[in-house]
Amino acid sequence: MKRQTEPKHRNWILRAALLLVLVLIVTALSWCRWVYVQIERYAVLDQVAQVDQATQAVHADAIVVFGAAEYDGRPSPVYRARLDHGLSLFHHGIAPLIITLGGNGGDQYNEGAVGREYLMGMGVPRQAIIAETVSRNSEESALRVSVIARANGLHRLVIVSDGTHMFRIHEICAAEGLDVLTSPRPRVAVEGEGGRSWRKFERIAHEILSYTAWRLHLR
Repeated sequence: MKRQTEPKHRNWILRAALLLVLVLIVTALSWCRWVYVQIERYAVLDQVAQVDQATQAVHADAIVVFGAAEYDGRPSPVYRARLDHGLSLFHHGIAPLIITLGGNGGDQYNEGAVGREYLMGMGVPRQAIIAETVSRNSEESALRVSVIARANGLHRLVIVSDGTHMFRIHEICAAEGLDVLTSPRPRVAVEGEGGRSWRKFERIAHEILSYTAWRLHLR
């Protein structure tokens, strides 16, 4: 009798394990799809454009430009596109202050300071720029923004970065208690980005994994 029940018991364990694996796969795929939908939604959601600008009033306290690569003290094409978008918002009177973010990029320069120098070269007064120069990733940048905001009495911020980056940034900043509006840089061709679909897939996959790791407190 014992020999007859052992195969049945093993079969039950195998079926339960397969069912558990199937549930985990379906759950993971559903999660990835939900995050993907949010990424795509925020990638085209310019919340600043939804604010009435007819009076050219100041609608935010600061424009926050997330850093990207810099090359020997010059912003990369992607970083320059972000800075140019932040500069456009500044000239439209969206906020009187620009915060540039990013620490050392592997040379003697850092992204925040490079962004500041670029904006000053475009005519923005030094007193209208705060350069954050120590953060190493998006999570650290958001933490530094929250410290800067509280220290300077800033309440509403406009976040500028690439479209696929916006959802994760928004969620991290919101978790830090910040009131943020997202404004992705325009979808224009930037030197060095390429237009291949696998590039976009790579960026989306990176955002899904990074957001998931952040939610699970793995980084």
